[in-house]
Amino acid sequence: MRLNVRTINNYSYYSIIKDYTNLNGKRTTKIFEKLGNQEQVEERFGKVDTIKKINEYIDELNNEDKEELLKREFNPNKRISPGIKRQFNVGYLFLKRLYYQLRLDEICNAISDKYKFQYDLNEILSYLIFARIIYPSSKLETFKQCQNFIEQPKFKLHDEYRALSYIAKNMDFIQKSLFNNSKNIVNRNSSVIYYDCTNFFFEIDIDDDLRKYGISKEHRPNPIVGMGLFMDGDGLPLSFNIHPGNQNEQKTLIPEESKIVNDFKLESTKIILCSDAGLSSDEIKKFNSSNNKAFVITQSLKKLKEEYKKQVFDDNNWRIQGDLKHVYNLEEIKNDDVLKDKYYETLFYKIIQTETKSVKQDLIVTFCFKYYDYNKNIRDSQIERAKKAIETGNVTRKGKNQNDYRRLINSINSTNCGEVAENTNYFIDEDLISEESKYDGYYALTTNLVGDVNEIFKIIKGRWEIEESFRIMKSDFLARPVNLSREDRIKAHFLTCFISLFIYRLLEKKLEYKYTTSQILKTLRNMNTVEQKGLGFEPLYERTNLTDDLHELFKFNTDLEIVSYKKMKKILNKNI
Repeated sequence: MRLNVRTINNYSYYSIIKDYTNLNGKRTTKIFEKLGNQEQVEERFGKVDTIKKINEYIDELNNEDKEELLKREFNPNKRISPGIKRQFNVGYLFLKRLYYQLRLDEICNAISDKYKFQYDLNEILSYLIFARIIYPSSKLETFKQCQNFIEQPKFKLHDEYRALSYIAKNMDFIQKSLFNNSKNIVNRNSSVIYYDCTNFFFEIDIDDDLRKYGISKEHRPNPIVGMGLFMDGDGLPLSFNIHPGNQNEQKTLIPEESKIVNDFKLESTKIILCSDAGLSSDEIKKFNSSNNKAFVITQSLKKLKEEYKKQVFDDNNWRIQGDLKHVYNLEEIKNDDVLKDKYYETLFYKIIQTETKSVKQDLIVTFCFKYYDYNKNIRDSQIERAKKAIETGNVTRKGKNQNDYRRLINSINSTNCGEVAENTNYFIDEDLISEESKYDGYYALTTNLVGDVNEIFKIIKGRWEIEESFRIMKSDFLARPVNLSREDRIKAHFLTCFISLFIYRLLEKKLEYKYTTSQILKTLRNMNTVEQKGLGFEPLYERTNLTDDLHELFKFNTDLEIVSYKKMKKILNKNI
């Protein structure tokens, strides 16, 4: 700090100013304390050696405790300046570190060199990704929310929309490069690949070439687009594809699987596809039974041939994992309270040889008494809701989803004489309940793998992560509804969601899966700092085990009492 003297109309005004360098590298000053005019200064410091005494006072201030100094810099009677942003998010800096480790900036530079546009594609893509995780919202709102990051974006809104078109044009190149770059910072387990499909709705009334009316996962009456997602054996996204909402998802798997196997040059000696029952066609199984490929695909018991159902529901010949000597009878266990209690959480299984038109396969069926009670309790709760709906007359359309209690309600139209008429009588569909209850506790899969059944169970258990990935995109990243109309920009939107998902999943892995999605996202979103002009940035968030792990993992700290401009600038530059 130093003395500043200004002369206005032959009158001198004294103040103490402080020099500092802001994040942009510019030297600037702020007034620390106004001392007043000549008369006020002489009254306070005396008329003899006035300037010397003022400088001695400044020396004392420079040596004063920084925390006490901070308190003295604020005037309780002075209002803050209008239009000046002081609070910034720093949680995105951890995502930024991963972004640059994945060399996404180099990918953007390669695209920029190809098309020679003027705006900074790397800046736009990075902020679209950071904002999708920290401030998920529409593209317009994203542009506004990016102002909350400690590094202010320099691009314009129209640049953001223009960039989406070039991102879409290079969708395959970006995915392939991202996979190759990721192998430099994390092991990619491509011996097992998971595939599943979902769809995203658009709040529009007229469909087009991409946005089509189809069966919506959310059971909405809007046009939708479909997304197929590949994930590796460790739960990290591999690639994705976008297809029209009315397209059969089975048609998407083989061409996309061929593409990633060939383009990504997957190094595994044997690739095992794991998917759900909706992708269990004979064509898919045949494709994954050749060229060193295999499959593990869930199976709907309701769609089995009767000859196989008979074997499934036979209470004999059940086994337990790790015990090849004994076989068990489920009926005997069910009727013996002691045995049932002993084996309540045990997973029983049996293997039945089956075949499709082109493929010989094993049908592996499991049964668990705990899972049986779980299924039964859910349906009992749904029955009670259905009964209440009938009693109160609150019956709407027929339910189709297995989680919709209305599917259990049936109706008949009649008059008092029993003739068919317009009066509607509702009742519980006991036949449907009886049919559904037969499958309580059972689960099935098909595979052409020969070997340890425990390894097969381990593979199938990993399917939950792809379901969670869809949930994260839809619920946490707010990937739907999509407020874009052009096909290229829609595809670019989903690519930014995919990259955001990959970076988030990579962060989870580096944190050793110690924290939930909610904990991680809430922490990143709440990691705000406030700028104390002339001093630096003061953290406003709570220090926790998670923030400690983040700082330790990425080797920088934003949780100091004050992060100086110099230190913050070093943190920002270190990310690049």
